[in-house]
Amino acid sequence: MRDFLVLLVKEKKDLLLSILFGFLAGIGAVILFSSSGYLISKAALTPPIYTLMIVTAIVKLLGMLTAIFRFSERYISHRATFTLLGRARVLIFQKIEPLAATILNRYRSGELLGRIVGDVESLQNVFLRVLYPPIVMCFVMIVTISFTTLFSLGTALIVLIGGFVMLAIVPGIFYIWQQKIDEKIRALRGTLSAEFAELLYGYQELTLNQLAGRKRNQVLNTISELERRQRKSQRIQLMNEAFLLYISLLLSTCVLIFASYQVSQGRLEGVFVALLFMLAMTTFEQLVPMALVPSYLQQSKQSFRRLIDVWNEKEKAPKEQHDHFNFDHIPNIQLQQVSFTHEQEERKTLENISLSLPPGSKTAIVGPSGSGKSTILQLILKLHHVSTGQIRYNHTDIKHINEEIIWEQCNVSLQSNHFFAGTIRSNLKIAKHDAPDDLLIQVLSRAQLSYISLDQHVQEKGKNLSGGEKQRLAIARLLLKEAKIWILDEPTSSMDSITEKKIMSTLFNQIGDATLVLISHRLTELEHMDQIIVLENGKVREYGTYNQLMNKNGYFRRMKELERQIVFNHD
Repeated sequence: MRDFLVLLVKEKKDLLLSILFGFLAGIGAVILFSSSGYLISKAALTPPIYTLMIVTAIVKLLGMLTAIFRFSERYISHRATFTLLGRARVLIFQKIEPLAATILNRYRSGELLGRIVGDVESLQNVFLRVLYPPIVMCFVMIVTISFTTLFSLGTALIVLIGGFVMLAIVPGIFYIWQQKIDEKIRALRGTLSAEFAELLYGYQELTLNQLAGRKRNQVLNTISELERRQRKSQRIQLMNEAFLLYISLLLSTCVLIFASYQVSQGRLEGVFVALLFMLAMTTFEQLVPMALVPSYLQQSKQSFRRLIDVWNEKEKAPKEQHDHFNFDHIPNIQLQQVSFTHEQEERKTLENISLSLPPGSKTAIVGPSGSGKSTILQLILKLHHVSTGQIRYNHTDIKHINEEIIWEQCNVSLQSNHFFAGTIRSNLKIAKHDAPDDLLIQVLSRAQLSYISLDQHVQEKGKNLSGGEKQRLAIARLLLKEAKIWILDEPTSSMDSITEKKIMSTLFNQIGDATLVLISHRLTELEHMDQIIVLENGKVREYGTYNQLMNKNGYFRRMKELERQIVFNHD
């Protein structure tokens, strides 16, 4: 909220102009209609013609000025709103972008998209329909009441009480009533976005398992529930508006009756009765749109709350003071008593992990699925923050190193590599945007993809590529970039043995003296590794060179013998 208020301050010129022209338009309408009432009453008394001409001219002038003021108010307020909305989108991006590596662990992609698009869009109502209209109406009420006291103090009191009831009490009551409904509507919209995205992305798997109909029914049920609650919310808004309209008519009638009573008592000239009645009726009618303020206020609060929930993830991260870290030489990476637990989970993913990755070393991390292998890589890359313990690059704690400095010096292939809709060329140039076609063709050949054209179309997420092709294309990207640290997570898991051997040979030649951290569920091609770390249930089970582990007759050797048996039986 504070950041959004800062954006509002930047638009203070348009904000003040919107209030000014809104006030002029509002007070102009009050004067216009009250003057019309006075003109009607005055005309009945057959005054001199020049008097009627002057009053008529004033009424026409007020009509034109009111239209100009209203147009200016709408133009400036909408200009400020769209500018503010653009700044808000930039602000949201700046808040969320640093969390890109971890944010999908907390939210489903559809729900996150709903927050970024829908909730940000609803923030336009903060200024346009929540902030400045009540301010404008307060100023209009103050001037109107002050003007009314010149004719009738009692009428001014009626306008004051009526304005307070219509501006504060009635909207406040309906705000409390609508609060819970709008909160549920906002949550249902997020759920609907998430479920619909899952239906689209997983439609093939759902169809093959004959679950597409069930998922479709879930989406339809969510839509029905959302529509039901929206209808209820709209009914409340209509009731609020109708109630305010009824009160405005009642109050206007009270003003008419009281003014007539004062005329009968000789306290007020009869020519002013229509003036006061039209003044009150116009003022109260301008308060009727305030019925929408509670709904828009509630929507804006919910949007702020849902967006701030995302931002708070950044606030939970430890406060960091980034030091200048020198990557001129390959660093020594050390994990000291590192433990890590994913948010909203009780089980520790890693527990008291200590290991060293000397400069230029080749390290393999192996173990069963779920043992925490990939998590170690993510911690080294600073995609997550350790729960306890330390990770050091040379003698510098990783929390004092800007993560972008680390990423710049690393070649990374994680389990799931993303491919953008486009061409093979555009996906390769992510690693090196100025790479010439000759170099791109060369790395494709080294990645055993010489049969693929640079102009071949790539569908979103690489849907038209096989699993092995995706992995080889990811490796081709790595071959375009020189790096001091190579982090590879199951880089060849979808390849056949012959292709895997060729790819690993290419990688080792490219890596050279750089540090390599390799995760693999296959225990082949590990003889060349300087050390092998065996993980199980988030703990280091054993470590050493290939020969040392094979001579131990421990967990690694049993895994290796089991793999050989499976391969032998398969052959």
